[in-house]
Amino acid sequence: MKKRLCLSLALAYPLMLSFTYGGTVHAADAKQPWLDAAQSPDARAEQLVKAMTLDEKIQTVFAYFSTEFQPKKFEQPKEGRPGSAGWVPGVPRLGLPSQWQSDAGVGVATQAVSKTPYERTSLPSGLGTTATWNPKLAFAGGAMIGSEARSTGFNVLLAGGVNLMREPRNGRNFEYGGEDPLLAGIMVGEQIRGIQSNHIVSTLKHYAFNDQETNRNHVNVKIEDQAGRMSDLLALQFALERGQPGSVMCAYNRVNGDYACENDYLLNEVLKKDWKFPGYVMSDWGGTHSTIPAATRGLDQQSGFPFDKSDYFNAPLKEAVVNRHVPEARLDDMVKRITRAMFANGVMEHPVATPTSADAGIDFAAHGKITQADAEEAIVLLKNDNSLLPLAAGVRSIAIIGGHANVGVLSGGGSAQVYPKGGSAVPNEGPAYFPGPIVYHRSSPMGELAKLTKAKLTYNDGKDAAAAAKLAANSDVVIVFGTQWLAESFDADDLNLPGKQDALIAAVAKANPKTVVVLQTGGPVVMPWLNHVGAVLEAWYPGTSGGAAIARVLAGDVNPSGRLPATFPASVAQLPRPVIDGDAKTKDDNILEKITTDYNIEGAAVGYKWFDLKGHKPLFPFGYGLSYTSFAYADLSAKPAGTGIAVTFNIKNTGKRDGKAVGQVYVSPISGGWEAPKRLGGWDKLELKAGTSGKATVQIDPRLLGVYDSASKTWKIAAGDYLVTLADSAGAKPAASVKVKLDAKTVDVNGR
Repeated sequence: MKKRLCLSLALAYPLMLSFTYGGTVHAADAKQPWLDAAQSPDARAEQLVKAMTLDEKIQTVFAYFSTEFQPKKFEQPKEGRPGSAGWVPGVPRLGLPSQWQSDAGVGVATQAVSKTPYERTSLPSGLGTTATWNPKLAFAGGAMIGSEARSTGFNVLLAGGVNLMREPRNGRNFEYGGEDPLLAGIMVGEQIRGIQSNHIVSTLKHYAFNDQETNRNHVNVKIEDQAGRMSDLLALQFALERGQPGSVMCAYNRVNGDYACENDYLLNEVLKKDWKFPGYVMSDWGGTHSTIPAATRGLDQQSGFPFDKSDYFNAPLKEAVVNRHVPEARLDDMVKRITRAMFANGVMEHPVATPTSADAGIDFAAHGKITQADAEEAIVLLKNDNSLLPLAAGVRSIAIIGGHANVGVLSGGGSAQVYPKGGSAVPNEGPAYFPGPIVYHRSSPMGELAKLTKAKLTYNDGKDAAAAAKLAANSDVVIVFGTQWLAESFDADDLNLPGKQDALIAAVAKANPKTVVVLQTGGPVVMPWLNHVGAVLEAWYPGTSGGAAIARVLAGDVNPSGRLPATFPASVAQLPRPVIDGDAKTKDDNILEKITTDYNIEGAAVGYKWFDLKGHKPLFPFGYGLSYTSFAYADLSAKPAGTGIAVTFNIKNTGKRDGKAVGQVYVSPISGGWEAPKRLGGWDKLELKAGTSGKATVQIDPRLLGVYDSASKTWKIAAGDYLVTLADSAGAKPAASVKVKLDAKTVDVNGR
């Protein structure tokens, strides 16, 4: 591999410099018409592929990891960006630039933990951004991290995680968009749209049903077509339509027997044929398992070699094409899809360059404000007895306990890790290597709160519960920071806070009932101490400026407006699978490949739908969140509009503080027949001054009114009455409800 790589670069790289690094956009001429930006991306890609040699096509579908990889004695390609995810050689003679790939969905990540080459801005976790229920913030955050990717020399960002939260213990839930197809699809789709506004390619991932990390490389997910189309696939479909990503990354797991990256049903039938996706499918790193099956079943680019067992899409693919085991027309299609995505997103006309300084000219102050705005709106107020929050002006002493709140805020681990300047605020915690170490961004909630209050702040690390309780008893108010570190490659053992933190919180609350708990978690947790504390904030992993965001909510400078993007169960016993499938204590592939998980148990009834179906009462329902003010909902109106339903309603801020309300619209058929009693039909978030009102509008997509029919590949909306309900969570008493009568309708697989 190394000899082929070096030979290719020796011939091509000097020319590539003149095209890409110099920032020169070559003018189109008769010999290179694909450089004419006035043409369609499809026409340009077709012309380019016709001009490419077989070797040039092969190198375009094969990507190298761009970080030193000791387990396989792999040296980072010198043309790749240091500590990054991947690199694909360009074809300079044709004006085709290299593809420089970076993780991930919360910012420009680096794989080189011990050799961090640059500081970059981290957004809150994907789950946190989704908790804002604010598509504009999702777009702004995407645009920000996309600009930093471009400034750092990347033209492909491996973002867009939208795997539904079937399993609240999933170690990567923090990267994703929660449990509802519509909410996840719209919020992640907006982030993708923001990223690609920088003339770079974003992915949508992980396609599909990669909803647990336990045995993720082998587990076989069983799910029927109808259930999949109405849950995980629908979320991905919404994100695809909203964001128009250039690439889709296929997942590690198997689906109904076949690996996701060589799954004809997922890649060819659903994605490319039914959804008419024009872009390309790249594998996850280590997700390619073959040459001929993968190529013919829809994989377009092998990623991250040498993570896979072989360079399947390099020499083996060339041999398969020469010997006609893979038609050359299929190889042409692979390359067309890749180059089409580059043309469609302006990668050719707006080449990236190697940054000339560590900061790459990034305005970190401005970007810090973007991530802070996201983090502030992501925070969910779960409890606030006797208006303990915001902190009263008369508070004289505050105990700050645990969570390293004196120095920073927690982040999630794995390939999405964005490293702060100077490294973690708390060094040497967690695993020394991937998915660790545990990283804390250098934004101290305690330090930021000190700027906003005159109270005396005293810190205790929480390691000694008795000492923490003593400090709590002698303080006016206590703020305990509870943390749960999750990361790629493993799932949580349970839903409790790890490391005896529940006992710590209970001891502190017993000493002082005026206890506020600030959670920084990767997903839902149980709270055995809930009835004994005064207030609870869920801050997720709040990103680079998270300490300031938390402090401003505590102090009342920001009125919390986050809403839960996922149900918080009361216990694991309420889940479809109380024990995660596939936790085999072996490395024997023959055993691992026999492990399955059955998603047909809940089918399309994911999250709140499962809880509704089974009559379970969660700890906190989907969509839940309190405010420092109050809102009233009125004048709900709903009527058929096209193939969907148009909904309007009014929201009034009836309190004394300015705030933001999230009016949630749920819909259900009076006669039943769905996977669960109700579905989220849409929402509108309004910012309202105290005492003022605003009008909200929601358009319910026809696919949220119908049932998918696998035989005809259509969505069938039954004739009859439908109940449209306005509420502030999936578990709340309705603020209003109206009936809408619909005629029988059929829309195609894409809702048209």
